[in-house]
Amino acid sequence: MLGLGVVSPLLPIYAENLGATGIWLGIIFSAFALSRSVFMPIFGRLSDRRGRKRIILIGMFAYAVLSLTYLVAGSAYSLTAVRFAHGIASAMVVPIAMAYIADFSEAGREGSQMGNFSISMFLGLGAGPLLGGFLNDAFGMNSVFYVMAGLSAFATLLVAISLPEARTSPAALPSVEPAPMRELLRLPVMRGVLVFTLISALGRGGIMVFIPVFAPFIAISPFEVGIVLSVNTFLMAFLQVPVGRLTDTGNKVALIVAGSTIASVALAAIPFCRSLGPLLVVTAIMGVGGAVQQPSIMALTVDAGRTIGMGTSMGAYNTVFGIGMIVAPLIGGVFMDYIGIDAVFYVAGAISLLATAVFAVMMQGYARKGARGEAPGSR
Repeated sequence: MLGLGVVSPLLPIYAENLGATGIWLGIIFSAFALSRSVFMPIFGRLSDRRGRKRIILIGMFAYAVLSLTYLVAGSAYSLTAVRFAHGIASAMVVPIAMAYIADFSEAGREGSQMGNFSISMFLGLGAGPLLGGFLNDAFGMNSVFYVMAGLSAFATLLVAISLPEARTSPAALPSVEPAPMRELLRLPVMRGVLVFTLISALGRGGIMVFIPVFAPFIAISPFEVGIVLSVNTFLMAFLQVPVGRLTDTGNKVALIVAGSTIASVALAAIPFCRSLGPLLVVTAIMGVGGAVQQPSIMALTVDAGRTIGMGTSMGAYNTVFGIGMIVAPLIGGVFMDYIGIDAVFYVAGAISLLATAVFAVMMQGYARKGARGEAPGSR
């Protein structure tokens, strides 16, 4: 995730240097999410049947190789192709790693254990913008891609040497065949999680694209943008463990609703920030909101995975998230072109609040069902 975080905030600059217009910036960001969304359920179900480690290894190796192909991309078209291929590699790594951790999650401790996993992701994504900004200023843009390739190659070696193959035991996870995709929407828990994740991603999915676009209007440098994005992500990382413990004993639905509401309001407040300090505060509040909701979302996904297969549930979660990430930059681009950059954040906050309200209504019966002793994912 450090390698991915290194390049993401700098990608708009790199694309503009290749002649990309605003709409092509949206397409380039969407290409990664598109291929990731298409291939995640495929690799998730394959990992349920064939094992996790092999697929993770192939994906990490592809990450390393594809990192170098950015250097030979000579146009927005070829950069889009590279991003599409990189999304396929991501589909082999992120959801499978999540399923791997879920295989060993103890019943009743899903929130804290998935929270521990999320820490590593958020720390990598948080440190990436700072490292990328430093490398770009000190050694030039090309150095960022060399470092991304090196980090991916090192991670591949670590996986090959130290990661055992996941072995499911009855104590850790019931032995189930991966369920058909239609079974996903028959589980109330997965219905709520997937609908919330989709709408929420439609609202928040363009932040990485549009905060750098917003920055020049308030005289913030690219390095300061990296600081803003890193503060948000680091807060999410540091809060994963305490919030994960709260998730294990608390009301997951209430935590998701509270966290999403906080993040949504903060997102809509971004246009009111006219300098670095207020923007840091607002994005920090967004990070707190995201940290409150995320462990509970993952815990509910693990609950459902015990019925339908961990790779299947994680793949489905990441797929709908990816769909939101595909569409969000395009929606934001339309509002920016026709109304203005401030409208991007107002609309994003409103969509995110809508996701919160819909989820709260859909999950009203979840706590009552658990109190009666029924399986949370039962029909």
